[in-house]
Amino acid sequence: MSVQAHLGELAAKHRALEAELEDAMSHPASSDAEIAELKRKKLRIKDQMTKLEVQMQH
Repeated sequence: MSVQAHLGELAAKHRALEAELEDAMSHPASSDAEIAELKRKKLRIKDQMTKLEVQMQH
């Protein structure tokens, strides 16, 4: 898989997590732990995307 394709997949996952996070935050039944885990997952993906973008620049 090319770096561009991998970056695209990560971006799609990031968008999906953003939607899931917004949904969880809008429902009072969602636990703080669930919301925190979604935020951590989203941040990990963003970090991976940043690393790939830096690699592409070099």
